[in-house]
Amino acid sequence: MTKTDKITFFSLIFVLSLASAITIFLPMGHFLPSNQHYPISKPILAIISFLLVFFFYGGLGYVGLLLSKHINIPSLWSSKINNKQRFVFPAIAGVLSGFILIIGDKIFSFFHTLGKLPHPPFPTSFVASLSAGIGEELIFRLFFISFWAWILTLIFKKGSKNLIFWILAIFSALLFSAGHLPSVLIILHLTSIQQIPSAIMIEIFVLNSTVALVSAYYFKKAGYLAAIGVHFWADIIWHVLYGSIGGF
Repeated sequence: MTKTDKITFFSLIFVLSLASAITIFLPMGHFLPSNQHYPISKPILAIISFLLVFFFYGGLGYVGLLLSKHINIPSLWSSKINNKQRFVFPAIAGVLSGFILIIGDKIFSFFHTLGKLPHPPFPTSFVASLSAGIGEELIFRLFFISFWAWILTLIFKKGSKNLIFWILAIFSALLFSAGHLPSVLIILHLTSIQQIPSAIMIEIFVLNSTVALVSAYYFKKAGYLAAIGVHFWADIIWHVLYGSIGGF
């Protein structure tokens, strides 16, 4: 890992930590009640959030970066990857994925009576898109896939690295989708996962897994920065654009 890779990585962790702290002060819309009370003051909570995110995500992400080279994932600024592969193509894939989310949401809304899924208000939606692009790709792609692929390639030395990668990418996509269920409970005012309508449950897993697998493809092809690009631009279309205008 080069010095530039390290500077870039920890700059991303700083941005993620700062976004986490800023979110404490932003409107949450459907995601938290308007009369939400915190046990400590918001500035103190923001500082704690910043530090927890910086060290937790920084630690896991750094391990992921170190292990990713063992499964042939390009480094952040690999000379073998050009900027079109690293930024432009993932951005296009992310935008297309965002429109797939919109179309999918409109289709699935015909199968339940709760309407289209709500979104955080702007500017929270932008900050959330930035946080998700960096943080969720770090956890579910950079760390999860790299760590378990490294373990499994040690166990199955003659196994196909490509097959192992995609099996883990599918597991990662399912875990990523399941990670959205708590917020679904909150915004739909439900108390248990069993209360989530089956159509919405299928929607959550199908749509989120689609984005996750596209991100995994670009993670394998062009590295972590490319995965961030896919996720970020998908969320910009889905949460910021679509969410701000209330659907179209």
